[in-house]
Amino acid sequence: MTTPIVRLILGDQLNENHTWFSSPRNDVTYALMEILPETTYVTHHIQKLCAFFAAMRAFADGLRSRGHRVVYIPLDDPENHQSFKGNVEKLIADSCFKRFEYLLPDEMRLDRELARMAKTLPIPSQVHDTEHFLTNRDSVARFFEGKKLFLMESFYRSVRKEFGFLMEGNKPLGGKWNYDILNRARYDEAVPIPEPVVFENDVTGIVKMIDAKKVSHFGEIVPERLIWPISREQALAVLDTFLREGLPHFGTYEDAMTVRSWSLFHSRLSFALNTKMLSPQEIINAAIEAWEERKDDIEIQQIEGFVRQICGWREYMRGMYWKLMPEFAAMNFFDQSAPLPHYYWDGETKMACLRHVLSQSLTQAYAHHIQRLMVAGNFALLSGIDPDEVDRWYLGVYIDAVEWVEKPNTRGMSQFADGGIIATKPYVSSARYIHSMSDYCDACHYDWQRRHGENACPFNSLYWEFLERHRGLLASNPRMGLVYHSLDRMDKQEVAAIMRQAEYFRSHLETL
Repeated sequence: MTTPIVRLILGDQLNENHTWFSSPRNDVTYALMEILPETTYVTHHIQKLCAFFAAMRAFADGLRSRGHRVVYIPLDDPENHQSFKGNVEKLIADSCFKRFEYLLPDEMRLDRELARMAKTLPIPSQVHDTEHFLTNRDSVARFFEGKKLFLMESFYRSVRKEFGFLMEGNKPLGGKWNYDILNRARYDEAVPIPEPVVFENDVTGIVKMIDAKKVSHFGEIVPERLIWPISREQALAVLDTFLREGLPHFGTYEDAMTVRSWSLFHSRLSFALNTKMLSPQEIINAAIEAWEERKDDIEIQQIEGFVRQICGWREYMRGMYWKLMPEFAAMNFFDQSAPLPHYYWDGETKMACLRHVLSQSLTQAYAHHIQRLMVAGNFALLSGIDPDEVDRWYLGVYIDAVEWVEKPNTRGMSQFADGGIIATKPYVSSARYIHSMSDYCDACHYDWQRRHGENACPFNSLYWEFLERHRGLLASNPRMGLVYHSLDRMDKQEVAAIMRQAEYFRSHLETL
């Protein structure tokens, strides 16, 4: 006699290829549920809310079409208890399930919540792996055990070796592990930018439901047109287009920024990856296969830069999250406390670079890694913004933002709030870097070359003032020696003028 089992699937566990789904079973029912706490732990972009709910619904429909038993509880179901525990207990009581199973959550808050819940249920419980990541939760911690530095590059090389990605025996193809130095070009119009693949997923009903339940949100959406992939089929279409049109120039321009395009040559697969519609293994394999078929047209730096993002940074950040949490969430190395300026929520600022990146984020729920790091994050760090506020904004605004990947990238790499555990130096810059990597400065109210005075770019004085303000914390950092040498060689009157300008900007952030 079989034991009736109920299996919980979270909104970021939409993995059709999991062994759970290899064949339908009459004794297994899958449960997916939309609950209010998952919409309110931060204020989310409306596209993010719609995308997760739409993807969950599409996944449930796909399971049903393949013969699986599915219970789906929408947000506005009158019998929705608005908690995993309440809903699972009701399912057990109503359907006499004798076993509860779930997949390992990737966020610590949910990991703890479901573990506690499982212990209190009146039936036995079991947890399974998501079968998604290349490495285990504790792989990074074990790799760096006993070491003082946790360099991503070292971990990246170990993953390459383990999986044989771009390897020739024990040596990297091409003779180098990393071609990042070739991946820093400004977009120069040498090749046309491909049109991004977008969809017209109708989420009108989801938007109405969200508003009827009075869920707070921000950002923009055309209700009947969610552009993001909500199914594996759509995600594969995005991947296929990227491999054909984006990969040939991805590495060269992966750090570039331009007003001409919001997507450039980026894959925009992070939402599909982070919801597990696609796996890192299959994406990397497909990319390497596409590169091998077109080696004469696609240089090795294009494919290596892409592979590094997925099997390097993504796996590393996940491992660092589990190594450092929960203490990591409270780190504030620079003791910053200023509130986030209004333009992070409305995009209305005279700074062209920030206006473009923030407006794009609010419109598309997306920005690529350099826009996030060297514009939005750079300005927040230079301005002394509380990392808690920065964290909440990043976690809410981006379509792909789930805590395990957002927090180490934001609090660690972007805001240096961990004091250098993840990044070896703060990722701050003056306007010179932004000008070198973008065309944002071409039509700006501010002059990117001026440090102080009329129309001086805020990034310039804030940069030098940040260095001076935190000299005691940063001067001994070996990667900061040259910039402090440059600061110390400046004319003292020039430095004084810069500091006055920065003081004015920091006290008038809302007006910039």
